[in-house]
Amino acid sequence: MNLGQPAFVAAPLTPDHALATQWLSQFGAALAQLDKPGITALFDTDCHWRDLFAFTWSITPNEGVDNIANLILIKQASVKARDFKLAEGRQGPRRLKRIGVDVIEVLFQFETDIGHCFGVLRLLASDPSKAFQLLTSLNELTGFEEQTGKRRPTGAAYSRNFGGTNWQDQRVESQAYNDREPTVLIVGGGQAGLSVAASLVLLGIDTLLIDKYPRIGDSWRKRYHSLALHNITDLNNLPHLPFPPHWPSYLPKDMLGNWLEVYAQTMDINNWTNTELGSATYDESEARWTAVLRNNDGTERTVRPRHLIFANGLVGKPSMPDLPGLKDFKGEVMHTSAFTSGAAWSGKKALVLGTGTSAHDVAQDLHSNGADTTIIQRGSTTVVSIDPSLHLTYGLYDGITIADGDLLSSINTLPVAKRNFKQVSVRMVDLDRKLIDGLIARGFKWDQGEDDTGYQLKIRTRYGGYYLNAGCSDLIVSGDIGLLQYDQIERFAPEGALMKDGSIKPADLLIMGTGYVPQEVVVKELLGSEIANKVGPVWGIAPDGEMNNMWRRTPQEGLWFVGGSFTNCRIYSRFVAMQIKAIEEGLIPRS
Repeated sequence: MNLGQPAFVAAPLTPDHALATQWLSQFGAALAQLDKPGITALFDTDCHWRDLFAFTWSITPNEGVDNIANLILIKQASVKARDFKLAEGRQGPRRLKRIGVDVIEVLFQFETDIGHCFGVLRLLASDPSKAFQLLTSLNELTGFEEQTGKRRPTGAAYSRNFGGTNWQDQRVESQAYNDREPTVLIVGGGQAGLSVAASLVLLGIDTLLIDKYPRIGDSWRKRYHSLALHNITDLNNLPHLPFPPHWPSYLPKDMLGNWLEVYAQTMDINNWTNTELGSATYDESEARWTAVLRNNDGTERTVRPRHLIFANGLVGKPSMPDLPGLKDFKGEVMHTSAFTSGAAWSGKKALVLGTGTSAHDVAQDLHSNGADTTIIQRGSTTVVSIDPSLHLTYGLYDGITIADGDLLSSINTLPVAKRNFKQVSVRMVDLDRKLIDGLIARGFKWDQGEDDTGYQLKIRTRYGGYYLNAGCSDLIVSGDIGLLQYDQIERFAPEGALMKDGSIKPADLLIMGTGYVPQEVVVKELLGSEIANKVGPVWGIAPDGEMNNMWRRTPQEGLWFVGGSFTNCRIYSRFVAMQIKAIEEGLIPRS
């Protein structure tokens, strides 16, 4: 995996370069002439197009020759896409298999009246005149490019300013907001909020980020002692500022938390810590929010941004179900979000209710600290090994830059993604067969996800129901960590869990790995029922196959949601920033 920019060394042209150039030329000519037959002739009957704001100003999936041609022609009249050619300085055309199809994969660039764009084209290797997949993606707004490189800011704050304010003075003044209102208010200072804030700052959008913790990065520092990320460091880079190349493959939580704090400082992100959103209302006539911010010391301040971005996670507060008899239990009860370390429970008996990733990690931490630990399973769970199976998910990035990998990873519409998930899941099950058989033999309820799509579709639909095995599954198989099924329990009793056979499973501690309330519940609490009902679900699959209300305009003007994996945050934060910039500059209407 190459984190740097590709070397600008002229590679010998291959016949595939000519085939790709020919297709792009024909596509551009057909668009220029609004020639529907010319466009339809370029696509296979099994064809898929995903647009990321280049043609449609939204995340728009489409499939089928007629549907694609019709929508492209409708949008072409205003966007005037042109100058299609192979992407300069990026991965050249190559032959490989994608989603079980032999293709010629091509990265290309083009222009519209709005911006500079990139795309991905997958031609059928068996008939290179036909496209199987097409991605079109806005990269920069013409005239409003990010202020980096040769466009980096200049002025008194960034040079010697004898007798005047220096950079530090201006940063303090900027963060105070004594003389202005922020254009954007971001709620949440984790990777999602910081990613979109950095992208907004580089587009010159006045942005204030708030976080409830004392320091940026505490959302990770305050989590359980043994936590480390489950996927490799390179894929978790934030926009514009990759992690140092000597850092470990799986980042520990405190290292990550410290980096987030450095990132906020380095990217000049205005932020108020110890601050939460108390409530907000939207004034349609002024196109502004009135947001009440509450400091942990009890003071309040009202700000009036044009845009409000929820970056506080994909879920709300911890869910603590009222289980039968739980009020009678004499031991300690806590949610996984409140768990920090198992060190205090050495020699004690612990039950962990749930079999998602956090529950497994907490159970393993308790066991490692000498607690007699049993995990309680409520529903079937997909288990995938971090090594080797999870590495199949990263395969798209092998041998290419992160930027090219991000572009390639953005191409799949939901129908194609499901096909891919099924194929990858079959390979994962083969690799993990011994582990899976061992779990089942112990009585663990394992599943391969909806329609055998594995854990990846579960992320899109519910962000739960799976575990990326960091070793806890092996401890369950060996019997070092006990396993109970919840339906074996009659109710909880003072001493522990009363089983249906009349026995007691004694416990001093019950950890609830029972998930969180949905984000829409938080929206209702903070913004009111009218807006919550207007917006609807956040995350999960929308009718068009994309994610509900994520990274694109919502039914409530000026309200945005960002979140997901580090890769999600890196890829999509720029699109949120460009949309807001386009609205503020009048390139697209506010509503």
